[in-house]
Amino acid sequence: MLTLSFVTGTEPGKWFGRFRERTRHGGLEATESDDALGVLIDGRVQLALVRLPDQRLDPEEFHVVELYREGKGVALPGDSELTLIEGALTPADLEDQIINYRPAAHGGVDPAAVREALQIVAANVGVAIAPKPLLKVLSKKLVVPRQLQADDVPDTHIALVWRRTQDNDAIQDFVGIAKGRTVNSSRQVAPKRSAREKTLAKQARRKAAAPARRATPRRRRK
Repeated sequence: MLTLSFVTGTEPGKWFGRFRERTRHGGLEATESDDALGVLIDGRVQLALVRLPDQRLDPEEFHVVELYREGKGVALPGDSELTLIEGALTPADLEDQIINYRPAAHGGVDPAAVREALQIVAANVGVAIAPKPLLKVLSKKLVVPRQLQADDVPDTHIALVWRRTQDNDAIQDFVGIAKGRTVNSSRQVAPKRSAREKTLAKQARRKAAAPARRATPRRRRK
């Protein structure tokens, strides 16, 4: 059984399905958390899908595999005039706005604080700056998440992290799936078929290889 924690704002469901279908490691137990790295550090899971940067991460203690960079975003009240602007917003567009939340200078993001800030935005007060995928997951109907183009907002990345001392085949297989490795990869653990599954597959191959029988035409009665 592989245990995994994934940070709020990620949607790794397709990887979970592929892992369960392609491997036989006893299944997968996954839980969402605002602090997936903290769950890993506490020893409650073997693998974590986290948002970086995170100052607690020691690369000498953990393996880190970055998967993708998140887009920057800003959450607006639903009736804000800023929603009428086409394309990505810029800091100049937000000059007169109250900023209820923005990532820390070192790039850290607190999903719980973003959630609280969005409640204020929903009340038509100010905006909130955070990774756009996180805003899309947390925003309600009174809030509109938009793309933000801003050099002064730190980049964030999504990565898989696990302890170097706990590396195993199940983790390696999940990492491979997340990175796009196919079922035919030599590093992928293929599911073992039961005797019944092998027999049914053999029968199916024989049936497919057998020549099709031609139907004998019936004679018409005079």
